[in-house]
Order: sequence, then C-alpha cells, then structure tokens
Amino acid sequence: MLRALLLSIALALPVLIGVPNTAAADVTVTYVSPEKFHDREFRQVRTWASALAEFDKEFAKLAERYLPAGQDLTVEVLDIDLAGDFEPWNFDYRDVRIMRGTTPPRIRLRYTLTEGGKVLKQDEVRLSDMNYLSRPGAAGDTERFAHDKHLVEDWFRKTFKVTAGKRACLESGT
Repeated sequence: MLRALLLSIALALPVLIGVPNTAAADVTVTYVSPEKFHDREFRQVRTWASALAEFDKEFAKLAERYLPAGQDLTVEVLDIDLAGDFEPWNFDYRDVRIMRGTTPPRIRLRYTLTEGGKVLKQDEVRLSDMNYLSRPGAAGDTERFAHDKHLVEDWFRKTFKVTAGKRACLESGT
C-alpha cells in the first residue's frame, strides 16, 4: 500500500512541478430567456437544460484555448436557433433533426471582454453559417450540436485572435 502511494507521488511530482501557476481566463455565460429562443429544443425545460449545459462546456473550453489568463469574458446569449430542424409531417423522422442548407445555425449574443476591470472589447453579434454543411468533415459529425459549436468556435477564433508567439507563451506558461 505504502509502496503504491510512493510510486504514485513519484510519478505525479514532475507533472505537478511543471504546471505553471497562472489563473485561466474566466468566462461567464448567461442565457437571456431561453424559453423564448427560436429553436424547439428550448421549449421544454428538460431539453433546454441539457442543451445549455453543452454550450456552457463549449464556451469554457474555447475561453481556455483563446483567452489569456487575466482576461474575463461575459457572454449573454440572446437567442439560439440550432442547425437543422424537426419535420413533424415526416412521421418516421418527426423527432430527428434534419439538416438542410436552409436551416443554418444562428446565435445572437452580447459579450464584454475585460482585463483588470478595463473593457477591451464589447459588442452584440449575430452568428450564422449558411455553408455549415459544406465545412470539411460536416457530414461525419456525430457530436451533439456539432455545427452550432463550430459556429461558436469560428467566432472565438476570429474575435479573440491569439498570435502564434503569444500562444506559445501561454502554453509554456512563461
């Protein structure tokens, strides 16, 4: 027992020593009246809660990737219309989201990026991708809300650009 504990500590010690002591960027996401969002997914509390949890995870992951430590991002999601739509007239597939070129993902949000209490960026944006089905790998995406998450990731990449040199510094912790 003691031997296994010592071995675990010995293996973990180099990892713990190499971890930089920096705080990650903080992201706060609020959903303004999700019961009024355009998409049917948000009309029932049980489905909207799990959908919003997916988006919370995505925003946190992207903030960690694109925002340097010390910056805080506040996002208010005003509306979500997920990619695809349900077709209730098609009885065999009425509970299946059908992806078509006329049903792109759409998200409307307001954000504020701050650092040390100073506002760096602030805007209200409407995100949409009419070519979401043409994106490489789109046909094979099986992840829940994959097209919508790609839309948010594209927005993060364009809005919060991190230069290669700055990214290397962030990743190395220096």
